[in-house]
Amino acid sequence: MNEHKAGFVNIIGNPNVGKSTLMNAFVGEKLSIITSKAQTTRHRILGIVNGDDFQVILSDTPGIIKPAYDLQTSMMDFVKSAFEDADLLLYMVEIGEKALKDEQFFNKIKNSKIPVLLLLNKVDKASQELLEEQVQYWQQELPSVEIHPISALQNFNVQGVFERILELLPASPPYYPKDQLTDKPERFFVNETIREKILMNYKKEIPYAVEVETEEFLEDEEIIRIRSVIMVERDSQKGIIIGHKGSALKKVGMEARKDLEKFFDKQVHIELFVKVNKNWRNDSRQLKRFGYNN
Repeated sequence: MNEHKAGFVNIIGNPNVGKSTLMNAFVGEKLSIITSKAQTTRHRILGIVNGDDFQVILSDTPGIIKPAYDLQTSMMDFVKSAFEDADLLLYMVEIGEKALKDEQFFNKIKNSKIPVLLLLNKVDKASQELLEEQVQYWQQELPSVEIHPISALQNFNVQGVFERILELLPASPPYYPKDQLTDKPERFFVNETIREKILMNYKKEIPYAVEVETEEFLEDEEIIRIRSVIMVERDSQKGIIIGHKGSALKKVGMEARKDLEKFFDKQVHIELFVKVNKNWRNDSRQLKRFGYNN
């Protein structure tokens, strides 16, 4: 038998470079929200990939930004923690990108004592000439880092990167039970699925002013009954979320239900309510309640 390997592999990078797409491709399940909008991931989400002789604990993190309010500060704390417990870092950039939006984080990568794989993503959108130019650029910027061109969306070289991860992992027994997929409870994925539908269906500041809390999750053999509250910061936002005669909220509920039925492989009944929770993004007590500032 081969020696068992296990370790924490943490994915970091700027917003919208494809971290969540890569995480979901590795895990084979949709654990992280994927939309074209920046700052979609707010938490640090673990996805666990198990084999007979390995356990890879992947960690998707929020895109690196300069925080503008308390919620974003908490999001960047999740990124800091990803540097602290990693056995291996995946630094994800897209073609044409030059550096992280925060120099402090970039310097941490430059001086990292643990292995770093730089994943040059979205290569399906680049010419061979541009790709070679980018590889050369990153070799000069980060000479101690391994560079792997990939397309997370098209699944190009994702398996190759995974095999390299396995080579670099330390020998260790598993950290989690072998049948475990993530460290998050069911309610977390309900909240994230509803939030994804809000990101997709509303514009401007609305998705960023929203948090979702699932108050009831009742499961029996036939059906899961869910009651969730969508928090907004202002009365005007509440009206936009609900829409004319409740049509916008109904659409979010229908789309979330379809995805959740696939995720849980069971019939789902979902009730959505909207409440105003003023200034929650800058309220440390509220942020703690929603799983930030921990």
